Amino acid sequence: MLFLHLIMAIIPAHLPKILYSCYHTFSRSGEQFVPEHILSFQIAGSLVVQDGTQEFKFQEGDIRFHQRNHLLKFNKQLPADGSEFKSLSVFFDQEMLRSFSKEYGYKSVKTHRNQAITTIAPMPLYQSFLQSLYPYDQIMQQGNEDLLILKVKEALLILLKTKPELKDILFDFAEPGKADLEAFMIKNFKFNVSLQRFAYLTGRSLATFKRDFEKIFHTAPSRWLQQQRLKEAYHLIKEKGRRPSDVYLEVGFEDLSHFSFAFKKAYGTNPSMV
Repeated sequence: MLFLHLIMAIIPAHLPKILYSCYHTFSRSGEQFVPEHILSFQIAGSLVVQDGTQEFKFQEGDIRFHQRNHLLKFNKQLPADGSEFKSLSVFFDQEMLRSFSKEYGYKSVKTHRNQAITTIAPMPLYQSFLQSLYPYDQIMQQGNEDLLILKVKEALLILLKTKPELKDILFDFAEPGKADLEAFMIKNFKFNVSLQRFAYLTGRSLATFKRDFEKIFHTAPSRWLQQQRLKEAYHLIKEKGRRPSDVYLEVGFEDLSHFSFAFKKAYGTNPSMV
């Protein structure tokens, strides 16, 4: 049975949030779009994260910073003793960061490296902060909104003190610029997100995205995405010996039946027969 505890303040959505996750399943895979910057603590278990180019593995005690506007695939594993997977994440949304920038005078002053994840070295400041959040229930109760805001600010101040170079990332409020569409799609076609999301991440409106896409690939985005995902699935099954039930999510399909139908239509045989 899977339990997900989202212990979040019952306050307006625009205010900062702290999220505590706890899983009892042996493994949980998935993918997500990261719309805001996040500071995450790996409390128990391990996490493997892929951004389309790199793979990162985090063990108990590790700390990571997720840069906003990235696509990620993740796999969560329980500790060796079979106990719970646990992590805690502090979210820095744009409204909070703009307010913080005005209050403390932080500004982005140079171009920064666009990377999905930055590993943070564990330090006593982080451990003290994490310990202060152990009474999650009390902190997250309605009426403690001011305390929650202070804890998020505290996390941000610690992050800026220990990794000052992140200032140029945290306080860059620009939306994604116009990206090399061909390179972006070849890197990210396995992420199962909407065309609207692909358009946003490449710095285009949906209409411009579709128009530019067809100029480059000479076919519609949805058709190209399915073809690329099927090619990748065929390679993984035939050349790597992977099972269809293990690859359909990995290559970007939502369910096994849809994948099997599309695969048979493309290759004339069920994926299990390859």
